[in-house]
Amino acid sequence: MTDPGSGAPAVSGGITLAQATAVADGTLAAGASKGFAPLTVVVVDTGAHLVVAKRADGAGWLRVQVAEAKAAGALAMGWPAREHQARAQRLPQFFAALTVLAGGRFLPVAGGVPIRDAAGHLLGAVGVSGDTSERDEEAAVAGIEAAGLVPWLEG
Repeated sequence: MTDPGSGAPAVSGGITLAQATAVADGTLAAGASKGFAPLTVVVVDTGAHLVVAKRADGAGWLRVQVAEAKAAGALAMGWPAREHQARAQRLPQFFAALTVLAGGRFLPVAGGVPIRDAAGHLLGAVGVSGDTSERDEEAAVAGIEAAGLVPWLEG
């Protein structure tokens, strides 16, 4: 595919605002329908830049930062956040250093899920905070799938 104006290859900007909003809305809806604690969801593009942040009524004030660290961390090392959790248990000093290097935008727990399109292209990631990390991830996956996109869960 080329850019019609220049003939140069088209550059994918990653996740669109519409896609990110659909992921966030689907994530919050999934959490509410399953009776989870109030969730906060952040969707970032492939450069870990914020695209959408939404916080359910009653969610804690620090949840946006936690969700963003989960999403950014899912992109930082090239594998889903649930992999960080297992690896951090084996290499705690390395993962502590990663958090410092990332300026706090790296959290080695489940709840950050990279987002792909049907062709397998990486679009960005979603981070969720508010309930247990496992439930946060469950809501994230449901939100990604509700948006017609593909969660990347295997490292």
